[in-house]
Amino acid sequence: MMKRIIIVLGHYGSGKTEFSVNLAIKLANSDKKVALVDLDIANVYFRSRERKQLLEEKGIEVHSNAFQFDIAADLPALSPAIRKPLEDITYTTVIDVGGDDSGARILNQFTKYFDNDETQILCVINANRPETSTVEGALDHINKIQNEIGLKVSGLVNNTHLLRETKVADIIKGRDLCNKISEVLNVPLVYNCCVENLCEEASQTLNDLFPIKLYMRPSWM
Repeated sequence: MMKRIIIVLGHYGSGKTEFSVNLAIKLANSDKKVALVDLDIANVYFRSRERKQLLEEKGIEVHSNAFQFDIAADLPALSPAIRKPLEDITYTTVIDVGGDDSGARILNQFTKYFDNDETQILCVINANRPETSTVEGALDHINKIQNEIGLKVSGLVNNTHLLRETKVADIIKGRDLCNKISEVLNVPLVYNCCVENLCEEASQTLNDLFPIKLYMRPSWM
């Protein structure tokens, strides 16, 4: 069961932003009052705030940059409105955070909101990325983030993909890797992400499937 505040971490290329957007939409579809907070100021590509119009059409509040126009979208000037859904217990809030320990550092200024009973931290793993293709690499990535923010990852999300070239075998490979990481950290594998067109095939082998739509990638990519 999702907690009120869900922090989503993941290495560059893991698909954490795609997962964050999909998760916010899934939560909104279940009649929850949802906000998405984009704290990814380390990577200028594929930011969840780029889908602000889509998300707002689905009833999701989007908080990120202090400037509400595209020309300043890259400025690391956070809006004070970010604190609104963190303080208001009627919101379920998804927080999309930068890809490594440096990107995650921004969480330190909001630590007072991250009560253990209300907060879960999900780390998105893509076993097809060189940095997180092994147990050792993934653990090194997670440990650096945990040491930086003083918070522990509480769940894993397998999002092993090759964009539109993804096969079920990729997802299974990621599942197997995440199970090994899960044993070391003693945290659950929460979801196996799967692009929608593969879900029927993948469901024959995999449990806890999380269907993914590619909102962040234009069709030509």
